[in-house]
Parts: sequence; C-alpha cells; structure tokens
Amino acid sequence: MTVFVAVDHCTTECVGLHAAKRATRFEALEPIRQGVRDYCGGFRAQAAAGLLLRHDHGSQYLSDDFQAEIGFLGMESSPAFVRQPEGNGCVERFIRTLKEQLLWVRTFRTVEELRQALAEFRERYNQRWIVQRHNYLTPEQARQQLLAQGAAA
Repeated sequence: MTVFVAVDHCTTECVGLHAAKRATRFEALEPIRQGVRDYCGGFRAQAAAGLLLRHDHGSQYLSDDFQAEIGFLGMESSPAFVRQPEGNGCVERFIRTLKEQLLWVRTFRTVEELRQALAEFRERYNQRWIVQRHNYLTPEQARQQLLAQGAAA
C-alpha cells in the first residue's frame, strides 16, 4: 500500500491524505484534490491559482496527467532538487510524524482500513499537534491566525 500526502508549507496543516494499492499518478492527485475542495472553495478551473506545489521527482508528479491537472487548477509546479529532501522538508517532517505516530505502530489489513486511520490521523494532527515554529499552536490554529491577520490587513 502507498500513502500520498499534501501539506501546507506555511501552516504545516495536512490538507490531503490518501492511501492506494498502487502508486499511480491518479492516486497521487487525490490529496491535492482534497486540499483544493476543502481549502479553495471547490474543484474547478483556477481554484488554486497562485499556489506553488512543491513535489519530488517521482514519475507520478512529473507525468503529463499530473502536471495537466495542477495546471488546470492554477497551481505552479515546483519540483524539489534531486537528492535534496530538505528542499521538501515540511512534508518530509510530516511524513516522519505520520510514520512514528501511525504507520509504524499499527498494521492495516485493507486499504480502506488504512484510509480510515489516515482520515482520523489528519483530523487529530491538524487540531492537536503542537508546532514549535508556530509558537506552539496547532496547524489549524496557525491557519486561523494567518487568516485573521490577512482579514485585518
């Protein structure tokens, strides 16, 4: 089974999390679609205009289908540097937490069982995980604070 994630670099909020039997380009798009639906007002052309999507050089992310869909959404592709995971550090840190808190401590018999556990983890992480760089706020609190600052400006 393969897990795909999408994390907001600014808030460290997990905006999408998906499990699949196969690691295809279409499965890789699912956490992006979740994030666009939940945070950009729905899935439509240019819904995520202006967002930069950092990803590694995996064949799923460089495929024409993946690139075409993020282009349709208005996102700009931003591949991390080859063999330099620190260029994608925010998501790498999230994946480490996901492994330590869920994937390495439980066994999943089916993809659906894993998907349910991932959904629960995402909610718990966003609402309860304390992030030092955000002055010990949760990712959700950091987003709310950022939105409030934007509204005040």
